[in-house]
Amino acid sequence: MAQIEIRLPKMGESVTEATITNWLKNIGDTVNLDEPLVEVATDKVDNELPSEAAGILIKQLFDKDQVAQVGDVIAIISTDGDGGSAASEPIKEVSTPSVSVEEITKSIDNAITTANLNSEIIEKNGASGKFYSPLVRSIAEKENISMSELDTLKGTGQDGRVTKTDILDYVKNLGNGSTTSSIVEVSQPVVAISTTSTTQLGGGTISGIKEPVITLNPGDEIVEMDRMRKLIADHMVMSVHVSPHVTSYVEADVTNIVNWRNKVKKEFEKREGESLTFTPIFMEAIAKAIKDFPGVNVSVSGTNIIVRKDINLGMATALPSGNLIVPVIKNADRLNLTGIAKAVNELANKARNNKLKPEDIQGGTYTVTNVGTFGNVMGTPIINQPQVAILALGAIRKIPAVIETPDGDFIGIRQKMFLSHSYDHRVVDGALGGKFVRRVADYLEQFDVNREL
Repeated sequence: MAQIEIRLPKMGESVTEATITNWLKNIGDTVNLDEPLVEVATDKVDNELPSEAAGILIKQLFDKDQVAQVGDVIAIISTDGDGGSAASEPIKEVSTPSVSVEEITKSIDNAITTANLNSEIIEKNGASGKFYSPLVRSIAEKENISMSELDTLKGTGQDGRVTKTDILDYVKNLGNGSTTSSIVEVSQPVVAISTTSTTQLGGGTISGIKEPVITLNPGDEIVEMDRMRKLIADHMVMSVHVSPHVTSYVEADVTNIVNWRNKVKKEFEKREGESLTFTPIFMEAIAKAIKDFPGVNVSVSGTNIIVRKDINLGMATALPSGNLIVPVIKNADRLNLTGIAKAVNELANKARNNKLKPEDIQGGTYTVTNVGTFGNVMGTPIINQPQVAILALGAIRKIPAVIETPDGDFIGIRQKMFLSHSYDHRVVDGALGGKFVRRVADYLEQFDVNREL
């Protein structure tokens, strides 16, 4: 009897586990090759995992809401077409994944720094013999939950293992004695005082920082953040704490670009079957400027600077839910304008339809955010760690401007926009940060209005 083990695949260099959110096939169902089998959620993105084989699903090794490590066998598919007999036969023992849990745990432990030196170290195995994943231990350390207290939790995972959901529910109810609803309407004035003296910052906490005291008024509602909003909040706070932000501004005349796009956009749509927006034109200029100033295409690791070889441009994209995600255009400097336009449209559509795959949001080396989409003329964007810079594109506006000609200066109507460049002052000084954004503006202003598609 042929059996295929379906393992949880590697979904990014920093992703070590995923939560099974929904099985799309039940035991006994026929599964086709590349047909969606299960939905999983990581700390970066929700995703459907396709089946790596065609056959009959005979076993699910993880239940809904359980957490699986990268490399774990999550399902077994029989390829001989006899699901009944396959299910009756003993299933061979699952082999140990090539990347062991111990190795993953070790790498995560080395990466996590706990700022609260007074907190108890949470071991991977408690006195009760329970195993605790790196994520569970990290949450316990952030929330000052002791090892002995963690041992008392009743886990809902496989073999009674404490899952992320278990510990988050415990933290949520800690001190309350009961579960509260996600939306609470306040009928009487209430003063909510922070009970913790630490602020969560991505992978750790900072002692001594207290949340403000919030006064609730009648009619106010308390709405719990969804999972993605919590992750964004942690990432933004972490970024501001890690990187000293500086922002430089340049105003660029993009009249030539506006006129050229108006001239060719119908032809482009007819030829390519999709629209030509301003975004790929801006991305092309940014990729060129990065090649001129590679010092903005780096990351910081301690006292080392990692210079990135590839130019992978992230584009911040608003989701229908109001949250934000950053899909990445890989090797943008190697693409022509049509290639960038297709990549922008494809990633934007996948983001809007919740179809992004883990690889679509990984590997970014520089990020661009278009605040002009919302009518904003400029902004002070927060760096997308572990990058060191981000560029905000403001709205294009018609404004009166001085036009220099051989016959003298004149006042005319020009199409202009602001570029806001935020950068990490640890490694990008004002000269580099300012020259880079100026170079982007130069490429935009020197755009050839006679350029062929």
